Amino acid sequence: MSTSPSGMDAYLAIVSIRVVRDYTSDPISDAALNRMLQAGRATGSSRNRQAWLFYVVRNPETLNRLADCVFAPDNVRGCQLAIAIVITGKSSFDGGRAAQNMALAAWTDGIGTCPNSTRDIDEARRVLGITEDLSIATILSVGYPAAAISPKDNNPEAILSRIDRKPLEEITRFLD
Repeated sequence: MSTSPSGMDAYLAIVSIRVVRDYTSDPISDAALNRMLQAGRATGSSRNRQAWLFYVVRNPETLNRLADCVFAPDNVRGCQLAIAIVITGKSSFDGGRAAQNMALAAWTDGIGTCPNSTRDIDEARRVLGITEDLSIATILSVGYPAAAISPKDNNPEAILSRIDRKPLEEITRFLD
């Protein structure tokens, strides 16, 4: 079983991850950011196109400008950094996969993320300095959670019994 530096295995990370919208002012280390970016880079993609670019925003003024471009600005205003997953062509699915990998890598390091949809695409392009042929799949706000939200235990089955999700029997169909 493979684990991260925090000791969290992949399945536990997947079932325990939570969206974080309130962050501390603690900076994100370059090592943790690099793990997130490498996790995004390692994501599989259709025909191995790797049709993404990762724009990292740390400057508070730029974060505020970017915050005005998303549907929930406070998610970005309070974060320590944001990563815009920018895609070429129609690769939004692959962009989402990259974002999820980044979020999981962050979570295993005790860092929270929140995917943000872009409300003002034209202004977001200006803030990021990207051209019209590129699209923004999502903007991940990133930071250490203001409130402790780590798993209460390391038992994935216990976590699955508590989360607010439809039962597996309700969403799964077996075709023989």
